[in-house]
Amino acid sequence: MNTPHLRIARPVTSLTQSEVLYCTGLGLEVTGRFDEHNGFSGIMLSYPQAAWHLEFTLCHRHPITPAPGSEDLLVLYYPDPTCWRQRCEKMRLAGFHAINSYNPYWDHHGQTFIDNDGYRTVIQQSQWPVTPSEPAASQTAV
Repeated sequence: MNTPHLRIARPVTSLTQSEVLYCTGLGLEVTGRFDEHNGFSGIMLSYPQAAWHLEFTLCHRHPITPAPGSEDLLVLYYPDPTCWRQRCEKMRLAGFHAINSYNPYWDHHGQTFIDNDGYRTVIQQSQWPVTPSEPAASQTAV
């Protein structure tokens, strides 16, 4: 099976601040960067061998104000309670702010964090895929 690679792109107000937050808080690594490409600069962050990466961009010609919604979430699953607690602490130490989630589902087994641009990351203390006894928040009956 040929699985595509996923890029999640987000405009930010500071590439440096986003790099520090996400590398320190989530343990991501810089996998690429570009400067002044048609008026944009950016940085890509990921885990080694992951099938996805985050791209943060900054537009120099026409600044774009980040406009994330309260349900605009990046969710990472940590099944081990000790690893989950450690990751939550690293998020706080990196400068993320812990907040209550708009959708209370995420507060049952997780912690939601917000960055300086308003993007939310949920550190969920559960296994993925979720078990049938605990349906995912995005699943709906058909």
